[in-house]
Amino acid sequence: MNSKFENLLNKFKGDGPYLFIDNQPMIDAASGTFNLPLGYTHPRLSNKLKQQIDRCAHLSSAYTNEMSQEILKKLTPYLPSEINRIWLRDVSGSGAVECAIRMAQKFTGRSGVITLYMAHHGQSLATAQISGNAFRIKDFQVVIPDSLKIPLPSTVENQSDIHNLDEYIDLDHLIEFGSNKNIACLIIEPILGNGGNIVIPQKFYSYLREFCDRHNIVLVADEVQTGFGRTGTFFASNGYAKCLNPDIIVFAKGAGGIGIPVGGVLMKEKMDVLEAFEHSSTSGANPLSLVALDETISIIEDEKILENVQKNELYLKEGLLRLQEKYLEITNVRGLGYMYGFDTPSPEFAAQCIKTASSLGLIIRGARYGKSSALKVRPPLICERAHLDEILNKLDQTFNILTQVQYEAAV
Repeated sequence: MNSKFENLLNKFKGDGPYLFIDNQPMIDAASGTFNLPLGYTHPRLSNKLKQQIDRCAHLSSAYTNEMSQEILKKLTPYLPSEINRIWLRDVSGSGAVECAIRMAQKFTGRSGVITLYMAHHGQSLATAQISGNAFRIKDFQVVIPDSLKIPLPSTVENQSDIHNLDEYIDLDHLIEFGSNKNIACLIIEPILGNGGNIVIPQKFYSYLREFCDRHNIVLVADEVQTGFGRTGTFFASNGYAKCLNPDIIVFAKGAGGIGIPVGGVLMKEKMDVLEAFEHSSTSGANPLSLVALDETISIIEDEKILENVQKNELYLKEGLLRLQEKYLEITNVRGLGYMYGFDTPSPEFAAQCIKTASSLGLIIRGARYGKSSALKVRPPLICERAHLDEILNKLDQTFNILTQVQYEAAV
């Protein structure tokens, strides 16, 4: 191996929720790119992957369909009752979302996609265009005819529940006059992850379900970030966001356990409309991804990962609320499970938080969506209270340093 390349690789080593950089430990409160529910390493999963590498790392999807069906059986207890089909031909959330769009377009014979402001559905040309942002697409253009982006309910800003929707836009008028009724699907993240961990009020889920039913629009739950235990249930669609009753669920990220790329689509039987050649990829359904997915499900069950998140969710929330009481620079703490966020005064302040936290051995991530001032706290799901204490203490130190700097600059 190239010695320089090997030296660069050797700079980094993972151990559960910790990333060591040049032997300096960093506790990762971002779960990598939100794709490490089991941390950087998990011996049981690693051993399974090593065994598979010795057998083979690639198989054509022609040989892996039966394996996919076995995985569906393991997922079935965690799915809405009518979700009973699986499509495993992707290694990314972007690809899986595009698969869901293809299903909806073929099923309905329409083209348009409705998404929410500040939503994130991927970074391919098509999924970036339908996402509710601007900075990712200013230099690129792919048009899905008659697609629309709709605002969040105004009450989301302070996380209060919706008592009525009288002041919300009339979606029936919007699709009639804004899209010529040419809408195939509505895609929603149960929690808007890249938007800053924005929790959608449950009544809005019901409103969208009823709207989709009236117009025969396919409702897609993008659970790339919320799936595999992140919100305390296996999928948010069978927990907090149960009122969505989606026709399709998209998953990726956490499905690989320790960062193994895997993406897939779960759907109601009526949505199982694609021919094999209509959506596929070279590495889709590769044996390493399937092994990682299968073993991740087993580990979540055997090690009671969901119970761990449920047990410690309030502990994490209360810790963040205490910091909010202590520091004026922390506002609007919100989230579910191990998926929390809060706002800071400005994008510059948020960037300084990330830099200062890193110097203290804490990895956190921000959000460029919206006003770009949000910070996200999403530790690996294996984290116990001692890990959460470490994260909260380092956040406390971070804000103590920054507020002291601000005070000294003011005087």
